Amino acid sequence: MSHSGSHSPDSSATLLVEIVETLEACGLPWDSYQLHDVVDVEALEQVLAHSDGDIEVHVTIEGIRLAVTPSDVTVLLDDSTE
Repeated sequence: MSHSGSHSPDSSATLLVEIVETLEACGLPWDSYQLHDVVDVEALEQVLAHSDGDIEVHVTIEGIRLAVTPSDVTVLLDDSTE
């Protein structure tokens, strides 16, 4: 689940869609949480866009841990579940 590395005006919307799709793939319905209460997607996009190196931001939404990079949104698994 990758989003475009370009930082066009709709890139925050693209990142938002990627986060929502990733959460839905984990079984969390989009209407069961308020994403804007947990993360400011526009601010997250700015952090990713203006990073000078590798950056990975971790966020937990309804118990689902995500790693967000300029090119990817992935689910982080607990070591205890392996």
